[in-house]
Amino acid sequence: MFGKLLAGAFSGTKAERRARRYRDLIRQEAAIGGKLFGPIPENGRREFFCLDRHTWVWHEEWDDAQGHHAVTTRYDVRPQGIFKAQDGQPYQPVSIQEGRRLYKAVDLYNEAVKAELYSKL
Repeated sequence: MFGKLLAGAFSGTKAERRARRYRDLIRQEAAIGGKLFGPIPENGRREFFCLDRHTWVWHEEWDDAQGHHAVTTRYDVRPQGIFKAQDGQPYQPVSIQEGRRLYKAVDLYNEAVKAELYSKL
């Protein structure tokens, strides 16, 4: 069993291994980011993470009496301002207030990810 896990970790080309490691780090960062805004409800999932230099993602899923819900918000930081899109809708500029909240969230995220993940590497 351990041999198969170890073999999987080192299989593939260097680029494939690097891509797997990147995806694994993003998943870990997303989990840390999701915890920043209070407890995650039972039957729920929340993620907040930096996808690339300009894109932040907030994803939340939950189940309730009405069924399963999922909302994904993407924030695109551009020279002209911050724009967001939810669930495939077109990008719209955010208000100054929402931009400030995102800035605070990013700051909290950076501190938490650095402390919980990268200080251990």
